[in-house]
Amino acid sequence: MQVFKPTVILRHRLENLKKCSLRGLEQRKDFSFFSYPQATLPDLSGYVMLALGAPPLTRADAEHGLFLLDATWRYAGKMSQFVDRHITMEKRSIPEGFRTAYPRRQSDCPMPEAGLASIEALYVAYVVLGKDVTGLLDAYHWKEEFLAINRHLL
Repeated sequence: MQVFKPTVILRHRLENLKKCSLRGLEQRKDFSFFSYPQATLPDLSGYVMLALGAPPLTRADAEHGLFLLDATWRYAGKMSQFVDRHITMEKRSIPEGFRTAYPRRQSDCPMPEAGLASIEALYVAYVVLGKDVTGLLDAYHWKEEFLAINRHLL
């Protein structure tokens, strides 16, 4: 059985935890959460960052750990710039075609049709990499809708 590196999440300190799609994963041993901008990040050598507009994630990336920003679109851009300045890391995107079930009300979303909720992106990434998805969507309110609208891709 393949051993995977823990998934590292950099969450903006102003992220509304009542609406955060990753709530409930903080206690899992295969996740490490850090708060932006206060946290000092661990060594992310061998990690890839999920990002829009990057080459698609493939099974070949399974040797890498996953790094994900968790923030509203307004804050994610600034966080991405911070990461780019301080950490050298390859970026990968979710393969095309997946649609979000998360009801968006943000006008600052650069690509609303491609913008998955953090948990949705993480779920798809785990499927692509061959990681165990058991329990990943358990606390996600729109779990059934997400799986239904993307069943042809999963």
